[in-house]
Amino acid sequence: MKKFAALILVLVLSLTAVSALADTLIIGVPNDGTNLSRAIKLLETAGLIEVDPAAGYTPEIKDVTKYIYDIEISPVAANTLTSTLVDYAATTINGTFAIPYGLVPSKDGLIIEKQSESGDNPYINIIAARTADADNEIYKTIVAAFQTQYVAEFLLVNYNEAYFPAFPYDPDFTVEEGWTDSVAAYESSKEGKQVVRVGVVGANNLHWNAVQQVLDEQNAGIYIELVEFDAYNLPNEALNSGDIELNSFQHIAFLNNEIKNNGYDLVPIGGTLIAPLTLYSQNFDSIDAIKEAAGLLK
Repeated sequence: MKKFAALILVLVLSLTAVSALADTLIIGVPNDGTNLSRAIKLLETAGLIEVDPAAGYTPEIKDVTKYIYDIEISPVAANTLTSTLVDYAATTINGTFAIPYGLVPSKDGLIIEKQSESGDNPYINIIAARTADADNEIYKTIVAAFQTQYVAEFLLVNYNEAYFPAFPYDPDFTVEEGWTDSVAAYESSKEGKQVVRVGVVGANNLHWNAVQQVLDEQNAGIYIELVEFDAYNLPNEALNSGDIELNSFQHIAFLNNEIKNNGYDLVPIGGTLIAPLTLYSQNFDSIDAIKEAAGLLK
């Protein structure tokens, strides 16, 4: 009788395991415009789906022409993806939210988005201004201060591979131990300086301390005042209405989409950084493991 019960238990567990493997695997992706498009392209690169090439850099879910494996793409708010990572088979997360959560792309990621520093790459993050201010000399000075070796080194060392400079820099450098801490602790006075309000999103904005240091060393007479927003849809609205002078939180494709949808009169005035999207998972240790669990669709 005990042997029979044991056999029943084994059979139930086996059927449960098969059922679990047969379930469609859910992949979490950001639900905001172009970041959703980037996630779709990344899943295509991973070999999980096929996408209509006519969609270019900005495919939507409707442009997925084939699900190669039994997965479902689930768009959700980007700022929830890290806290719900365990709930998904895998999740695509960008550096803005991955860094505070302690995720390192090369160590924790299953696949990292490949980006070019030049050419037609629409995912280079930028500083944006109102179109009427595109040639403002003060704003040009801020862009030039950002695009320095000093800021490049801080981006590379402080953010653990989540951010890369989107401007020329020398990759062969060394920094003293504790240098990033000193930059993070840097304080500048606004007294006697032209205050420029810059809109940002997320907690990873310490590189602006490095920019401020460069400006102060140049005696530029400019003080950067960061204005933090908690959602991606707010800084462009604030910039367009004149509540801030610049913003720095988005890539070119996102700005273009915002201009198209909202009629904003904004323009990028300089590249800042590249923040590759990365596919993470707390349930699988490789793309191949996800494919095996999901199974090929016929």
